[in-house]
Amino acid sequence: MRARFAVSLAWRNVWRQKRRTFITAGSVATAMLLSLFMRSMQEGSYANNLDNATRFYSGYLQLQHPEFSESGSIDKLLPSDDAFLRRVQSIDGLTTAVPRLESFGLGAAGSKSKGVIVMGVAPEAEDAYSGLAARVRHGRYFAQGDENAALVGGRLAKYLEIEPGDELVLYGQGYHGATAAGLFQVAGIIDYPNQALDSRIVYLPLAAAQRLYATGERVSAWVLHGENVRGIPALEAAARATMDGIGPTNAGSPTDIESPLETAGTTNTRIRVRNWAEISPELEQQITLDRVSGQFLVLILYGIVGFGVFATIAMMTLERRREFGVMLATGMPRLRLIQLVLFESVCLAATGIALGLVITMPVLLWFYRHPIPLSGEIAAATEAMGFEPIIPFSLAPEIFLEQVQILVVIFAACSTYPMFRIWRLKAAAALKG
Repeated sequence: MRARFAVSLAWRNVWRQKRRTFITAGSVATAMLLSLFMRSMQEGSYANNLDNATRFYSGYLQLQHPEFSESGSIDKLLPSDDAFLRRVQSIDGLTTAVPRLESFGLGAAGSKSKGVIVMGVAPEAEDAYSGLAARVRHGRYFAQGDENAALVGGRLAKYLEIEPGDELVLYGQGYHGATAAGLFQVAGIIDYPNQALDSRIVYLPLAAAQRLYATGERVSAWVLHGENVRGIPALEAAARATMDGIGPTNAGSPTDIESPLETAGTTNTRIRVRNWAEISPELEQQITLDRVSGQFLVLILYGIVGFGVFATIAMMTLERRREFGVMLATGMPRLRLIQLVLFESVCLAATGIALGLVITMPVLLWFYRHPIPLSGEIAAATEAMGFEPIIPFSLAPEIFLEQVQILVVIFAACSTYPMFRIWRLKAAAALKG
């Protein structure tokens, strides 16, 4: 029996019982619609929230000194001169590169003081990237020429009892043991979505932070961003390839060459590329846990559908027991008969999957172009976190491939028992009924 003829015969056999075939294919299509709708909504929300969260803090990737993430030392820095910037901008797939200088210090106002995180940012580039200016609730954002202005987190400002126009003293340790001390005027109070950081964060213009910590043209990290979340692996690979063999001591101008790494004989001086999951593991764990729960619900749904698929395939085999006996008695090889049953399962699976995709694609395409808007308190809470109050959807091919793979496994598993019965079938017993 040629394969083409076998497929044609299997297709006709599938439609012998049209009602049963429609019911089975419809159940598969409904399961695909529900599971794809849920998974598309999940992945779309992950991508949207991750994009917003990374823009405000970690970025998709960061370039750092190889020892900065462990020590947090102000001595472990990268250059920020034009030569290094050109090298960063040569990374394939890069859309944005923002310099930041992050360190710790003591913030004081009046009789109160508190440990703070000082973040030096390039005002225009940072606002274009993360929308920092839109988070200023009181006062103003950095203006051109600001040299001693500061933006303070709302909870920190409340603790220190300061308002726009008040003075803030910052004190800490600067580059290579220098004393870092400065007096800054509070330009604005920002509403930071992360409560822990909102009670500690202080933003300074990058030039002011570099002067405070005496770092010169150096930063603690370059924040990198790409087109979308799906492109992170390619962007990370491109960043590693571009920075391969380049150490923080030889990446910039001659003035950046001196470093304790060289004098200490350290060999691992390559610039470190860290992705968002390494920088914010709690966010990565939250997404992973939610994704697993969604996939578990999908498996339960497909498990229920699988019982119906098994019943259909089993009935397609058992009700034709005498027919199979005749075919075996007339000389058809048993393997060819098993092949025929397998092709019938493939035809049934293809019908269900095709019907599911035809029904699901227009629905997902509509919601992809018209995300579900949020309203009321949920919308207000979402906007307060800095996220757009919508439920976006994703059309990533991996989502569809995942569902097709699950269905293929289900149909393959359901076909095992009928094929086993045919393999054990005795022609004489089958002819007797």
